[in-house]
Amino acid sequence: MMFDPLSDRLREECGVFGVFGHPQAAAITALGLHALQHRGQEAAGIVTFDGARFHSERRMGLVGDNFSDHAVIDRLKGNAAIGHTRYSTTGETILRNVQPLFAELDGGGFAVAHNGNITNGLTLRRQLIREGSIFQSTSDTEAILHLVARSKRPAFVDRFIEAILELEGAYSFVGLTNKKLVGARDPLGIRPLVLGELDGCYILASETCALDIIGARFIRDIENGEVVVISESGVESLKPFGVRQARPCIFEYVYFARPDSVVHGRSVYEVRKRMGAQLATESPVKVDVVIPVPDSGVPAALGYSQAANIPYELGIIRNHYVGRTFIQPTQSIREFGVRLKHSANRSVVAGKRIVLIDDSIVRGTTSIKIVQMMRDAGATEVHFRISSPPILYPDYYGIDTPERKNLLAATHTLEEMRAFIGCDSLSFLSLDGIYRAVGEEARDPDQPQFTDHCFTGDYPTGLTDLAVKSPKQLSLLAEAS
Repeated sequence: MMFDPLSDRLREECGVFGVFGHPQAAAITALGLHALQHRGQEAAGIVTFDGARFHSERRMGLVGDNFSDHAVIDRLKGNAAIGHTRYSTTGETILRNVQPLFAELDGGGFAVAHNGNITNGLTLRRQLIREGSIFQSTSDTEAILHLVARSKRPAFVDRFIEAILELEGAYSFVGLTNKKLVGARDPLGIRPLVLGELDGCYILASETCALDIIGARFIRDIENGEVVVISESGVESLKPFGVRQARPCIFEYVYFARPDSVVHGRSVYEVRKRMGAQLATESPVKVDVVIPVPDSGVPAALGYSQAANIPYELGIIRNHYVGRTFIQPTQSIREFGVRLKHSANRSVVAGKRIVLIDDSIVRGTTSIKIVQMMRDAGATEVHFRISSPPILYPDYYGIDTPERKNLLAATHTLEEMRAFIGCDSLSFLSLDGIYRAVGEEARDPDQPQFTDHCFTGDYPTGLTDLAVKSPKQLSLLAEAS
């Protein structure tokens, strides 16, 4: 069996960060992006403004590899900055797609960075090209530059709002002009964005962990459908979409957000522990030890262990120092892929009945290898428990998921999945169970509290581009046809 260790994980599109009015704006942004590295490992970029001109550094690779050099930070002059991290993918990645994107517009320069996916981005792109726009990237983010540029409104903020009113899908934007830092969330608040403060200067970031790393104070979440304009006058809040019920992405709690972040007032770590505890209630099993699949399964495994009163042990040790370039595209190396990243702690596993806790199953290929690793280490029984419901549908809002035909749960029954993975039993957290873990009594079928389409097929926005492109992940990194 061919195995790609990078193919069996959901990947978030991006992380964004912005700061206004701080003399060390570039260095602060680099630190913020470092904290958001989990949201994207393919590339990173920073744009600053020094009162006279914009400065840009966009690089392939990790933040620490590109923005720890004093010479790079020194070139990014100014007291206002925005930055972006981009996720790792098997698709083509080119420097012209790396954000923030920048353009000189009527009235001055404008840089923008985006987290999410514009589900009518391809349609808008084709329309704009027909009308004479010249695109410099294949990113759907560039459409916002063209939409702002063609607006006839006199004020920049009005032009920006007019532009985002044409978008559908999920997005959090940070934008920088010569006078303002702008942030925006889509009308449902699917993708996250928070407001913080450091030394009297305001900050925008995808997660609170980016505030913590620089010692900034969390102020609040940017609300769904809100546009915030930060200038020397302070923070102005605008609501161009009117009042709508928020539906943030539930996968921020399952997998994407860092466990030390707080998302919409909830500790991600505590929510993941409650998912594990709820799973123990719904799917108990007689075993000797609870073992997390590192690192994403750790909080849920702790919750499962505590609720079931079964010892928790690190039966799998993760190697954090395996670089992407070490994985060569040959079958002989791919067969060892999971061993390069994980190894069995034989002293914990041998002779034991174990239950493995993981956050999700996508294709199931990694799970096969993990289960076999546990059996090879001497486990007498291997049970699998997943702290989220089965992933049945692909995502179009900024998560890199396979087509539905490649999602294991969409094409197999529970028993077929168990047999495919090779475990003794397999259970998933129920849909109502995950809602209880985040503090709701149950999912409201008439007005769902979260965006949970991967579990339910309930897509809360239009998906216009599916009519003009084959129904697969609309990746920001894919070349547009």
